[in-house]
Amino acid sequence: MSGIRTRVESPLRSVGDKFLAWSAEVGGMVMLIGQILRRIAPWNLDGPETWRNLYKIGVKSFPIIVVTAVLTGAIMVIQAGTYIQEYGAYGLLGWGAGYSILREVGPILIGLMFSGRVGANNTAELGTMKVTDQIDALRALAIDPISYLVLPRFYAMIIMMFLLVVVGDATALVGGAITSEFLLGVDVNLFAWSIISYITLDDLFIGLYKALAFGVAIAVISCHFGLTVSGGAVGVGRAVNASVVGSAIAIFVIDFIFSSAAH
Repeated sequence: MSGIRTRVESPLRSVGDKFLAWSAEVGGMVMLIGQILRRIAPWNLDGPETWRNLYKIGVKSFPIIVVTAVLTGAIMVIQAGTYIQEYGAYGLLGWGAGYSILREVGPILIGLMFSGRVGANNTAELGTMKVTDQIDALRALAIDPISYLVLPRFYAMIIMMFLLVVVGDATALVGGAITSEFLLGVDVNLFAWSIISYITLDDLFIGLYKALAFGVAIAVISCHFGLTVSGGAVGVGRAVNASVVGSAIAIFVIDFIFSSAAH
């Protein structure tokens, strides 16, 4: 009987252990948000560190975001073009591509690219500082690690995520217009007219609200996993993996919440 009981309890214990582990991680993120909010005032920011992060996070992410956005716009037009040509509704091509880009595809794809590049890098950087005792050294020098390291990254990720989605949306629409002209024979003016006539500001704002929420989630998750690293270089690798997975899950959960509220 004891062997049967062990086999029954083992899967339940594994599920319980994982649930407790994830609960501890979520609790740690909530505590980190509280620490950030206590220091959220702009005068607590370290100027040089903030500018360095703005450049590293935003400017260096610009090329990959532009490439991703152009291809996204082209793909949306190609996918919609099949039905547009079948029914001859060429005046709806811009609306079909623009609606999906501004509300859903643009913010999500850019968010995933942002988390994979910026979030992972941030976790690795903070994790390396943690395992090499640099964060403890800051505390020994009476320098608050949250104000000096986390707050500039928090601000930079939110600001740059928002701006990169704005740039990505515009670039995706341009890529869609060019694709419609050369692959489907739909005039760029007709494509632009369709966007202007049928796309509303609400469609744009919903995507931008998602961008802000994605920026907050990626910043908190990547900083949390970076600051809680243990186990040396192997631990840094595990933290980076957990950060990317956690950010992806958060992006889809946030998108679901916004999409449900919008309808």
